Amino acid sequence: MSNHTIYQSPFAGRYASQEMKYLFSEEKKFQTWRKLWIALAEAEQEMGLPITDEQIAQLKANAKDINYDDAKAREAIVRHDVMSHVYAYGLQAPSAKGIIHLGATSCYVGDNTDLIIMHEGLELIQKKLAAVLARLKHFALEYKDMPALAFTHFQPAQPTTVGKRASLWAQDLVMDYETIDWLLANKKLLGQKGTTGTQASFLELFDGDSAKAAEIDERICNKMGYDNWFAVSGQTYPRKYDTQVLQALSGIAQSAHKFSNDLRLLQHKKEMEEPFEKGQIGSSAMAYKRNPMRSERMAALANYLISDTMNPALTASTQWFERTLDDSANKRISIAEGFLAADAILDLYLNITDGLVVYPKVIEADLRKELPFMATENIMMDAVKAGGDRQELHEAIRVHSMAAARQVKELGLENDLLERIANDERFPLTLEELEARMNPSLYVGRAPEQTAEFFANVVDPILEKHPEAAALSAEINV
Repeated sequence: MSNHTIYQSPFAGRYASQEMKYLFSEEKKFQTWRKLWIALAEAEQEMGLPITDEQIAQLKANAKDINYDDAKAREAIVRHDVMSHVYAYGLQAPSAKGIIHLGATSCYVGDNTDLIIMHEGLELIQKKLAAVLARLKHFALEYKDMPALAFTHFQPAQPTTVGKRASLWAQDLVMDYETIDWLLANKKLLGQKGTTGTQASFLELFDGDSAKAAEIDERICNKMGYDNWFAVSGQTYPRKYDTQVLQALSGIAQSAHKFSNDLRLLQHKKEMEEPFEKGQIGSSAMAYKRNPMRSERMAALANYLISDTMNPALTASTQWFERTLDDSANKRISIAEGFLAADAILDLYLNITDGLVVYPKVIEADLRKELPFMATENIMMDAVKAGGDRQELHEAIRVHSMAAARQVKELGLENDLLERIANDERFPLTLEELEARMNPSLYVGRAPEQTAEFFANVVDPILEKHPEAAALSAEINV
């Protein structure tokens, strides 16, 4: 059937990277199942069960060559995906077919594989977070001294710098990085717990030897590259873990959405904008437009990912006793697409920060329109030091500010606040002296120093762990 006549997830063809899509592919899944079956057979052999070297050699020889057609045909009969692949593997490794999956339940391969894929996905996400932080560092340090109008309640407020604002975007991502770092530092496998988590089948295999039944967890996990596993479980690993992982991905979506909002507002003000390619069309009707397509897509995917966190939360909260299967269909969609969404969001973030455009003249003009208002507190302090009454001067500035604001808002004229203050004898300052105070750098506080210190003390230690980050790039498919 043609790919043009069936639904395909936009994550597959439009948004996510090849690297992340592979992690959630059938090949990755079923090859990991076979690695787990090999680890199980090896551990059982080492612990005295009658499993031969020839059987393990056959399993290893066919570890990557998945006979999908055999598995699919078998599943049509037995309606069980794990047993279908046990059967298919046995066709390729006939001497080992009798010991494949020995003592195990389906969740041995299913759940351990899901955990491995999530952990590898988190490692990829962490690498991309570091890459975005590297771009934001370069941008922030380049513009750490450039004054810009700041906003509270989206109303003009005391100035900041372009670089300092970028440090706020980076701070959010640092928090996301640290959350993922904790998850990876504490990653676990399910191990081999049996049908209800009691390891009863292994107690039987090892003739009631409880120590051996416990030891097999450690052996299997070590063979899979893990030194930790869930100490207790039902048939599955705790479904709350999926919630923790999706919450970490949701944090990235929240950070990216905030960046997207800020950038789109700045693009509206013509102070900054996302990259716009030479042949790119902004609107099918309005040819002059430069719509912020990347930022808007980032916001859309972020909304999806934030809402996706409800799925594992509902699944975890409604599990019955040692397990129910109503987690399966939801889980295989929500976890995979959560990772694909986070991956796509970070590719967009990386692509945008690779080519952010800044318009210094517009930034300066916007700031200078509001700067007289920002300077009034300093002007008042100077007048008080010259002998003025603070309360009287405060009222005078309030009156003059309202009148100057009316000039701008209602009459469309220039801000004449400085002229009004210069003509008020209560302020012992000439117009020239007042204008000398209109250097924007006088009002940004420690913004440049804060920016430099933040990247040196907080971001650089992260980037040192990811020397590849600076070289990563991302192309946007459509």
